[in-house]
Amino acid sequence: MPKKVRIALDAMGGDIGASVVIPGAAISLTRHPDSEFLLFGDSALIEAELAKHPALKAVSKVFHTTVAVSMDDKPSQALRRGRKVSSMWQAIDAVKKNEADVAVSAGNTGALMAMSRFCLRMMDGIDRPALAAIWPTTRGDSVVLDLGATIGGDAHHLKALAVMGSAMASALFDLERPTVGLLNIGVEEMKGGEEIREAAELLRAANLPQLDFIGFVEGDGIGKGAADVIVTEGFSGNIALKAAEGTARQFAEYLRSAMARTWRSRIGYLFAKNAFKALKDKVDPNKSNGAVFLGLKGIVVKSHGGTNADGFAYAIDVGYDMVRNDLLTKINLMLNRDGSALTAPAQEAVS
Repeated sequence: MPKKVRIALDAMGGDIGASVVIPGAAISLTRHPDSEFLLFGDSALIEAELAKHPALKAVSKVFHTTVAVSMDDKPSQALRRGRKVSSMWQAIDAVKKNEADVAVSAGNTGALMAMSRFCLRMMDGIDRPALAAIWPTTRGDSVVLDLGATIGGDAHHLKALAVMGSAMASALFDLERPTVGLLNIGVEEMKGGEEIREAAELLRAANLPQLDFIGFVEGDGIGKGAADVIVTEGFSGNIALKAAEGTARQFAEYLRSAMARTWRSRIGYLFAKNAFKALKDKVDPNKSNGAVFLGLKGIVVKSHGGTNADGFAYAIDVGYDMVRNDLLTKINLMLNRDGSALTAPAQEAVS
């Protein structure tokens, strides 16, 4: 019988906290009954939610904390105030102590990155973490990174992102040699900044056996699934993510407005209801929720702060998959094959 996957949850994280985290864990448990949970936060709030989910309660342990990191705390403030005593820190620390296999939080992104980096430390050869997520495309799913863990990066940092993203794609999609593209303003060799062109040269020269570098990918190539892994630095990656989420919401609003405009359109909607539901599911950001901090000596998953229970369950699912597919071992193996994946000093996190 396989070993249980031990999942530590920051039950106070996000815009709502335990009333989303606990139901989300209950949903994920139905999909992964070989999970068990360590729940960190206000025990009274957690226990009240657990009473509604007896199956989850049977496989959970509750750890009371008196401090919760707020969504507007600066990373430095969160470290000073919440180090060792907050629900976020204790969930991460459980991974460090090997009491949990993965930590999941919907809390403040900058604080989560700072605490994760401080508590778990970086892998050898990696200077700073990257936020990587599954991105739905017209040909399946891709891994996109960095989505805002840090700003900027030189060519060696981009190369390291390619290596780590390939490991994640390999673990998630069962690919022996994922295709990798660098996000750029054009596919021509002379396009883009110096660091992007240099990163392309490094990846071509390295000819790494664990990834297939295909060159530059333009912004519209993300949604087309131009590569299994799309690499960019955190500033442009975060803008791409927020733009895509905003476009999905805008499109959904246009669709609702159009369907309600006339009685003919309402009738047409009834005939095409299943097709519209499939479309809604495809562009629902909750169903692609859960980004992984890569480069740490432990697995930490960041959920959207405003997600619902279904969305938080998907974030837990991502963490479960990373553990079951042995993400850390895959990244370490790839880095050991390519010891040159050293990066420049980190800059401030994107909030």
